[in-house]
Amino acid sequence: MPAPAQAPASTQTAPRPGAKRGDGLGIGAVPQQAQPQAQGGIAGAQVDELKVTGHLMTLPPGLFCIINEINPAASRNNGMPGVRISPPPVGGQNVEISGFRGDGWLSAEGDATLVRIRAKPSQILVTIYQLPGEASSAPRLQVRQLLGPEEMANGQAAAAAPAPAPAPAPAVPAKINLVAHIQSRGDVGASFGEWLGESGSNNWIEGFAINAPADISPASFTYQAVLGRGWLSPWVEAGQYCGSRGMALPLLGLRIRLSGEAAEQYDISYAASFVGGAKAGPVGNDETCEADTLAPLEAIQVTLTPRARKGGRAKK
Repeated sequence: MPAPAQAPASTQTAPRPGAKRGDGLGIGAVPQQAQPQAQGGIAGAQVDELKVTGHLMTLPPGLFCIINEINPAASRNNGMPGVRISPPPVGGQNVEISGFRGDGWLSAEGDATLVRIRAKPSQILVTIYQLPGEASSAPRLQVRQLLGPEEMANGQAAAAAPAPAPAPAPAVPAKINLVAHIQSRGDVGASFGEWLGESGSNNWIEGFAINAPADISPASFTYQAVLGRGWLSPWVEAGQYCGSRGMALPLLGLRIRLSGEAAEQYDISYAASFVGGAKAGPVGNDETCEADTLAPLEAIQVTLTPRARKGGRAKK
C-alpha cells in the first residue's frame, strides 16, 4: 500500500462570500473586529470568522481513502479543523465520493471518506475550515490508495457479473440485529448469533450496521471496519452504517467495542469467514477479527450474551 500523502497546509484565507451590507448574519458583511448581534433581537448571538481555504488535489484512477487525522484540540473546538471533500464545480464526472458520516464533514477526530476516480486523473476540491489564532489548527490529511485502476475494474466486473443460482432463501429472522451490504446481493439482515453472509460464496461484505439492544445507549456499542493491515475505519455508534455501497471495496474484518453500560450488561464475541476459505475468531470485546492474509470479509457472526446479575439471575 502506498505511503500516506500529506495534503498541503492551509496558508491563505479564502475570500468571504459576497453578502450585501445589512444582511444580518451574512459573514462577508461583518468586519473582523465586530462582535455583531443577530437581527431579530437575539441577545448574545455573534459571528466568529473562520480561516477557510480551498485546494484542488489531483488523483490518478483508483479508490482512495482520505483521513483527517486526530487533533487533540478537536473535542473543544467543535471538531475543528474540519474538512469537506467534494467534486469541483465543473469536471467532476469521473469523481465519486462516499463518506463515513452522513453530513459530509471530516472532523479532526479521525473522520474519513472514500474517493473513487474513474477513467483518467481527476481533481477533487478539498476545503479546510480552521479557527484563527490556534497554534495547531492546520489539519493533517492522509491520502491512502486502497485499489488501483485494474483492481477496481476487476471488482466492478465481479459485482456486475451474473450471480450463481441462489440457494434456498433462509427464513427471515424474527428480529434483525445486523445488516450487511453484500456484493451482488445487496442489504441482508440477521439476528445476533446467526451467520450474516454466506461462507464459500466469494461475495464480500462492503459494509455493515449493528443495532444495540434497546436497554443500552448506542454510544456504548461501537464498531470499526478493517480497511488494511493495521488500518481501521473511524468508530461509529450502534445503528450507523460502517463501510461503503457500490464502490467495489471489500471490508477485511471488523472490531466491536462494548463500553460503559453495554460492557456491564453484556458479553460479546464475533467470528468471521473470508474469501478463499480463511476463518477467524471467535474473538472477544474490542479485539480485531481479520484473516492473516487480509482476505475480503465474506460472513460474520456476532453473539451478544446478557451477563448474570448479582445473585446469579441472568438479565433478560
